Amino acid sequence: MDLVTATPSFGSIINSLEDGKPQSNRKLEVFHPGVWGDHFLAYSHDQNAHKRQTSCEMPFAMDPSKSLERMMIKLDAWSKRVEELKEEVNRMLSRAKGSQQEIELIDVLQRLGVAYHFEKEIDEALHQIFQSQTDDVDDDLFVVALRFRLLRQHGFNVSSDVFYKFHDEEGKFNEALIKDVRGLLSLYEAAHLSTEGEDLLNEALIFTQKHLKSGISNLDSKLATQIEHDLEMPLWKSVQRLEHRHYISVYEEEKGRNDVVLELAKLDFNLLQSLHQRELKDLTRWWKDMDLIGSIPYARDRITELYFFWAIGVHFEPQHSRARIMATKMLAMISVIDDIYDVYGEFEELQLFTDALNRWDVESAHQLPKYMKVCYLALLSTVKEIEEELAADGKSYRVPYLIEAMKWLTGAYFNEAVWYNKGYVPLFNEHLTLSLISCGYPSITILTFVGMDEIATKEAFDWASTRPKIVMDASIVNRLRDDIVGSKFEQERGHVVSSLECYVKEHGCSEQEACDKLQELIKIAWKGLSQAYLDPPVSLALLMPIVNLARVMEVLYKNDDGYTFAEGKTKERIIALFVEPIAL
Repeated sequence: MDLVTATPSFGSIINSLEDGKPQSNRKLEVFHPGVWGDHFLAYSHDQNAHKRQTSCEMPFAMDPSKSLERMMIKLDAWSKRVEELKEEVNRMLSRAKGSQQEIELIDVLQRLGVAYHFEKEIDEALHQIFQSQTDDVDDDLFVVALRFRLLRQHGFNVSSDVFYKFHDEEGKFNEALIKDVRGLLSLYEAAHLSTEGEDLLNEALIFTQKHLKSGISNLDSKLATQIEHDLEMPLWKSVQRLEHRHYISVYEEEKGRNDVVLELAKLDFNLLQSLHQRELKDLTRWWKDMDLIGSIPYARDRITELYFFWAIGVHFEPQHSRARIMATKMLAMISVIDDIYDVYGEFEELQLFTDALNRWDVESAHQLPKYMKVCYLALLSTVKEIEEELAADGKSYRVPYLIEAMKWLTGAYFNEAVWYNKGYVPLFNEHLTLSLISCGYPSITILTFVGMDEIATKEAFDWASTRPKIVMDASIVNRLRDDIVGSKFEQERGHVVSSLECYVKEHGCSEQEACDKLQELIKIAWKGLSQAYLDPPVSLALLMPIVNLARVMEVLYKNDDGYTFAEGKTKERIIALFVEPIAL
């Protein structure tokens, strides 16, 4: 009998369980409470009410049904207008075929977040561009670099040798290029798609960073602001949806903007925002009904943040709604389990918890203290719910992969607890071998596939379950980004040693020297992520979520832990994507 299918509902069991014995001497951290509370439960389609929504008040008091009806009419009108604009953009793509305007239009569509409407047309155009190989006759740095970046982003193995033409007689990038700010910025973005051994692109990155930084003071304020933004977070490493929101504002101010494309981007952003708000409303209700934080108050209450970064950050398009919902529910479980292992659970309890997870049956819950029973049964219930939905589409074969992925993760958590309990400080490579699993990305890769459409075949799950190199490269970005910004805080709260501490102890170096080494390993991992696109082991549609997972960590952990401490920049970003619509 399938253990998940046989699991009774969470609500029908939890009240019958007896409490465990009280425990003492716990390492306990009190995190700040959830930022959003019931905010998205109060969501309405009244797009003029976002300021009132920010304070979690109902956006209308008299007759919400009328406001909802008005907004549904507006959404329908926007949808019809989007279809008209899409037809016009398709005509633009056809007219621009084979020209510089074509690649510039493709770039704008991608940066504005509407390229998913034209996947077939863009793919055909880039195939034609790749076959034409016109870089050798182009002397425009902007065009050559843009073409190179677009092709590599779509899996075309173009050579970086196209940039040798911009060298001087001494074999260095020509200083005359300094005056071409647009070209420098294009080359800077292209250089981030370098692979191991591409010294020319490494040189290009150093050259462009140096001169873009030094030249900012001589530029107009708008261009200087854009360059500062790109230097802080290049396109290849940015969370797509955040970049879309940012670039809509930038593009609106450009003199040569295409008003048809801009209108499409604004309408499409608001329509997708409406969908994302509805998903957040459903997830908030599910999370509130689950009431895990009520039973386990030490855990981080971050359902909105999980959805924002690891659901929208991985799949923002409308067709991935189910994938976002399922992934967020499982991530919410992982977050609480992570805090059980890191924050509250005593070693003997963690042994029981890990054993129960390995058996994956309801009977195992009876050996657990009550707070663990609550979490354990909530996990089984959530997976059962996912299985039932997948079974309706003939995709229940995905569930065993999901369960196995959870066992990988909790097994790694427990092994780290063993280290902590013994006061053991492993060598750096030993630590990394385990922490690349405990960072969660090998398991979360499986989670991102679970709710996807037919492209996530059994073969895709088999491949992901081998923990391929691209997954481990994304895991390196995750683990080391986290350790660089979070090591001090985690040690203060009583956490297993970080990779940073292991490196310092093993090599007898300073913390800054260790950080520099970790940064270098992150750069190498990004080269591996770029290489995977040039020799894809599976469809790019399956590689993209993995690269997006790495992008999330680059943004979320840029300067601090934006997940644990979600009241500052993270809150501002959520408001920009889910609360404030774009003015039309």
